[in-house]
Amino acid sequence: MWRMDPRIRPYVIRAGFYGIYRLGHIIIDWPLITCLVERWRPETHTFHVPVREMTITLQDVAIILGLRIDGPAMTGTCVLDVAGLCGELLGVIPPDDAIRGSAISIRWLCQQLSTPSPDADEVALQRSARGFILALMGSFLFADKKGVHVHLCFLSLL
Repeated sequence: MWRMDPRIRPYVIRAGFYGIYRLGHIIIDWPLITCLVERWRPETHTFHVPVREMTITLQDVAIILGLRIDGPAMTGTCVLDVAGLCGELLGVIPPDDAIRGSAISIRWLCQQLSTPSPDADEVALQRSARGFILALMGSFLFADKKGVHVHLCFLSLL
């Protein structure tokens, strides 16, 4: 993940993703994960712990990540024109080696959008903020198995 340029911070805050950025890199406690996996009951979607059953709610996730969960649900399509969508919303068109199906390389996003030019106008800063938020989504919220690509269906929602 790249460092946030101070000029895009207002856009990230307005979009509601600043809390996720502030989490930083999370170190995974593998023994804890193993313990939780052993106590997970898929039939009831709960963890069975010595004192009772427990589950993680949407409200728990919202409080931990600082995300808004009120308002109408956000939906979109996953039928994409990758070049057109990236050109319009990010201002750059990814090369073929940065695309895997409908997903885009987070590394390529960082290389292209992490440092807006010193004289960047508002549109360029918004595009950089979109790329930053998309990378956040791909690395924290909706990571693929390797954590190197993010699906572009989220871009049209930003």
